[in-house]
Amino acid sequence: MKKHLHWLILGSLGLAIVAGVICREFLPSTDLSGLLDFSSFLGGLFLKALKMIIVPLVASSIIAGIVGVGKIEGFARLGLKTLVGYGLTSCLAIVVGLAWVNILEPGKVSGEPNEKIEAIFQNNEVSGKVKEMSMNTAKVDQSVYDKFKELSNRMVSSNIVESATDNGNLLAVIFFALLFAIAAVNLPSEQNATVSLLFEGIQNAMIRVTGWVMALAPIGVFGLMFPKIYMNGVEGVSQLWLYFLTVLLALSTHLFVILPLLMVLIGRVNPLKQFAALKLPLLTAFSTASSAATMPETLSSVRNKIGVSKRVSSFTIPLGATVNMDGTALYECVAVIFVAQVMGLEFTVAQQVGIAITALLTSVGVAGVPSASMVAILMILQSSGIVGAEQAVVALLSVDRLLDMSRTAVNVFGDATVATIIAKTEGEDVLK
Repeated sequence: MKKHLHWLILGSLGLAIVAGVICREFLPSTDLSGLLDFSSFLGGLFLKALKMIIVPLVASSIIAGIVGVGKIEGFARLGLKTLVGYGLTSCLAIVVGLAWVNILEPGKVSGEPNEKIEAIFQNNEVSGKVKEMSMNTAKVDQSVYDKFKELSNRMVSSNIVESATDNGNLLAVIFFALLFAIAAVNLPSEQNATVSLLFEGIQNAMIRVTGWVMALAPIGVFGLMFPKIYMNGVEGVSQLWLYFLTVLLALSTHLFVILPLLMVLIGRVNPLKQFAALKLPLLTAFSTASSAATMPETLSSVRNKIGVSKRVSSFTIPLGATVNMDGTALYECVAVIFVAQVMGLEFTVAQQVGIAITALLTSVGVAGVPSASMVAILMILQSSGIVGAEQAVVALLSVDRLLDMSRTAVNVFGDATVATIIAKTEGEDVLK
């Protein structure tokens, strides 16, 4: 079944769209609350199952991978390459986003602020969801030092169990796993072998559990998408179509031009084979809009279809699912500049660079869950002094679902691209 799973997911996604449109257009007076509730229940259950396996899979993968390296020197080289790779792809994504939003100027009409969209921003009532976003959002300071402190506080947890469960702080889990693995590498050989064998066994068991969960993906995808299509329809795109198009063009440029060029120029590998190998993770990312939930399938495909070793994949993919958010950083920049254009604000190059830095830093801290980047956008808008930031976020939410799905797919492909390039530079025979 797994061989054809991506076709089943794609068919389920199409069926959800068709069913949602038909029910919305032809059964407007029919009470479908029971069906919608059951559909949401199935989708939510699938997402919970995916998230259930994330922490044990991430922890065991990182520990097994680093302990398997055997030498701190090898780990240091791998870590440096990973950070440079993720930093490069994120910066390129931001440049692409800024280029498109400045070229197309989606917030303007004939060089002037779009008054119709501005009216939408001003007239929107702030929803409870956005109020909750605002209440849970810490005050944003422009200084890089404060961003560094915030990120450091998320990395070092006083209670790692709490971070792994209630808080969902995957960054703290990764940091602890790194410390544990480095300590295990320095143990006497017999103890080191025991730790390695234990966590390799846990990792293999979790990969098998992942396969069981993914077998339910077609049902989960339908459950997630059908209520969204039925409730939202396609009306929201009408007023924000150019903004919508700008984001998609920027994401497509990064996905189909920038990342493949990096694969050819640096990795010397065929990007078409990369796309073919990642069909299932990309569809899972697109349908769930969660890079964290997609991480187990990404790890499996990178290892089994692309041929990246456990040593490289076990370190790069879990870390990338947490800190490497190409599509998110790109989207945040486009969204903030778009709102500024609508409001009649002209940001200088220096100010846009500042927004880019803020987007890069916040994208690292954004959780890999649906619409989490809207929180970051609200933070950046508020820190930029834009009046009516909450109302603007409400308007952007009306078209965010498809964009969220798209940028999540870009995030996942970016993680896999860096893993493939690093594996190639390490002398591994990938994409045979």
